[in-house]
Amino acid sequence: MTGNIEAGSILTGKVTGIQPYGAFVALDEHTQGLVHISEITHGYVKDIHDHLKVGDEVKVKVLSVDEEAGKIGLSIKATEEAPVQPAARARKPRRRQAAAIIQEGDGQQGFNTLKEKLQEWIDQSQSEDLIKK
Repeated sequence: MTGNIEAGSILTGKVTGIQPYGAFVALDEHTQGLVHISEITHGYVKDIHDHLKVGDEVKVKVLSVDEEAGKIGLSIKATEEAPVQPAARARKPRRRQAAAIIQEGDGQQGFNTLKEKLQEWIDQSQSEDLIKK
């Protein structure tokens, strides 16, 4: 089926069909492979038709060859240089508002709301225990 087609080869092929998940590319009269949508170009591809049409000649890199299944995985973006990303803007770190920590007289620290609720929770627990008995 694939004859002399090996992973890593760069070939020229012709787009023979387009599906939502990728484009089929004929590498010769008897062999075709699939360029998955994620391998069309660098960046996000919403609609393959925005990048390719049936009959286009494309340069592809062979990513994988599965003789048993008769499938060839191709990539167009692997034949292109990745676009240079603009330098990321320097971001100011976000300020996070911390909860107030209350200093206790004996050197312990704690959250004030927990300290206030603790006695209430203990009282509730004890009253529930009395009701169950």
